[in-house]
Amino acid sequence: MLDFILLMAPANPEGGGGNPIASFLPFILIIVIMYFLMIRPQQKKQKEKQRMLEALKKGDNVVTTGGIHGKVSGFTSDNNVVIIKVDDNVKLNVDKNAITVVNVVGTTK
Repeated sequence: MLDFILLMAPANPEGGGGNPIASFLPFILIIVIMYFLMIRPQQKKQKEKQRMLEALKKGDNVVTTGGIHGKVSGFTSDNNVVIIKVDDNVKLNVDKNAITVVNVVGTTK
């Protein structure tokens, strides 16, 4: 019981608050760790996907988020919609952001 009472006593007998930076240090460390483990990798993935979509050109084989496989046959005038040829007489208009995988013609993945 005496140990419990001694633990509740202030660490500094003068009653000073101590170093405020030391009290916030754990929170700062948690934020820094979260940045490097969660936020930064997500930003890198977004930049990589944006570069992939910007490099998209006619003739590339693509896969959409819905699992549709096809070949890029063109773009609309605003360059936000991709026209994908799925079969001989079947073409689909797909939003550019719905493309998840691009296999450039002439390369193997």
